[in-house]
Amino acid sequence: MDECARQRMLLSHQFRALQQMFIALGDQTRQHIFIVLLENQQVGMRVGEITQRPHLSRPAVSHHLHILREAGLIAMRRVGTRNYYYVEADESQWGSLKALVDQVYTVVHKARQAGYPPIPAEG
Repeated sequence: MDECARQRMLLSHQFRALQQMFIALGDQTRQHIFIVLLENQQVGMRVGEITQRPHLSRPAVSHHLHILREAGLIAMRRVGTRNYYYVEADESQWGSLKALVDQVYTVVHKARQAGYPPIPAEG
């Protein structure tokens, strides 16, 4: 296996490890909820507060929050009987994403320097 093929295989493994994160962020509604959590003045919002922004039902927001939590993108803290959702600052999760992006850049850059992919001659 040549070096380029080995690097692509490594990228595929890294991508698979982060697939749940990509799936979670691949939905426009979840992106909107994520942005709402980021833009909120306080750290942490209740489901009822979140439903006012994207104009979704409580069950729909709860469903999307569950997916974002499962992906490790947001977390919840409980205060008494209230649940507050916030963007998770888990460095390992974001560090893995950064490492993947850095690796993609490196592989693409090296491939371009080596003349890959070959550009067909026009004729």
